[in-house]
Amino acid sequence: MDMHLAEWSEKLEFGLPKIDSQHKQLFDLAATFAGNGDQIRVMKTLVMLSNYAKVHLREEEAMLASLNYPDLDTHKLLHAEFKGMLIRLLDNARQLSLDDIAKEVQYLIYGWFYNHILQADVEYVPWVRTHSLKLYG
Repeated sequence: MDMHLAEWSEKLEFGLPKIDSQHKQLFDLAATFAGNGDQIRVMKTLVMLSNYAKVHLREEEAMLASLNYPDLDTHKLLHAEFKGMLIRLLDNARQLSLDDIAKEVQYLIYGWFYNHILQADVEYVPWVRTHSLKLYG
């Protein structure tokens, strides 16, 4: 994956309100990491970010499963990679400076997750739109 850092923008919105809102919330949470504050606040925010990411990934996978998305297994592998990076960051956070934690969070959200949205999530959008209409329309 091409790993440049970027911020939230409208080009990350797919017209799927729940998914778009969750994606934006992850970017908003990441924006709270500026490397300032105290260790306890940063750790609490990191745990909150991690928990929210897991909820989002689980809900996205459930949506795709309900629509029989053919590339779900591949998508789940990408999510597992991201969850693994979050777990490693949580495990190592106590040994990192606040600035280092902020850099790691920025890489995860503004780098990896941003690129995941534009490269992997964008692939399921036509399937979701078509099959949601068949299912719910």
